Amino acid sequence: MIDTIIEWLASHGLRILIIIILGFLLDKTIDRFADKAIKKYVNKKQKDRDQAEIEERAKTLSDVFNTTTTVVVFIIVILMILPELGIAIAPLIAGAGIIGLAVGFGAQNLVRDYLVGLFIIIEDQYAIGDVVRVGDITGQVEILNLRRTALRDLDGIQHNIPNGEVKIASNYTKDWSRINLDVPVSYSSDIDKVTAILNRVGKELAEDPQYKDFLLEAPQVLGLDRFGESEIVLKMLGKTKPLKQWDMTRELRKRIKKTFDQEGIEIPFPQRVIHQEK
Repeated sequence: MIDTIIEWLASHGLRILIIIILGFLLDKTIDRFADKAIKKYVNKKQKDRDQAEIEERAKTLSDVFNTTTTVVVFIIVILMILPELGIAIAPLIAGAGIIGLAVGFGAQNLVRDYLVGLFIIIEDQYAIGDVVRVGDITGQVEILNLRRTALRDLDGIQHNIPNGEVKIASNYTKDWSRINLDVPVSYSSDIDKVTAILNRVGKELAEDPQYKDFLLEAPQVLGLDRFGESEIVLKMLGKTKPLKQWDMTRELRKRIKKTFDQEGIEIPFPQRVIHQEK
């Protein structure tokens, strides 16, 4: 009995150990080279983004790729070990195919989630840290994997969305962002003067050492956008680094309000005239 066990360990046991070791080394080697290759690729494709965002994007891709390769290597190792244990794998593969077909019909939504998630990540539609709108939900991406996307909105609520439900995803922070500001002034205002003042305020903001690194293009007046009930509205546009458009818009509003007060330019508000019959 002992001789039989020793003989089995010397032949099959040794081969099983070698298969496990080689599988482990193969998985770690793939992970190591994949991490370097993915990081190099992301750095090349997204060199204009912040380093923290680049590293987060590379980590997301690496995690997905490494998890997939680990599962594949594990399955291969198991299939190589089973014959050493005297188990025929041909019937198992055939049975697994039938079971997989049955499970596939019952898990179509799950399969769809994984496929859509794969394309979201490969196509870089959005990444962790981006601010996106999915359906009627807007928030910052906190979790992104093959199965789901988790968004955190301004109220601090985390929304978990299966990737298969992502029909249209609007990315507010892809590559660059935009200041889009409507500035109302009274009908009595000199439009040319107001335009010159707004362009000056935008230029001063872009040249401010505290903010210039966040702006790609100085905010400028696009033109007279529309006529309102008690105001005319000028449109200002500017270009910022991702995620900086809200901070820059708030700062721009503050500077416009201060400058308008100094220049005597009225920012109108709705007014009503009431006629009383005698």
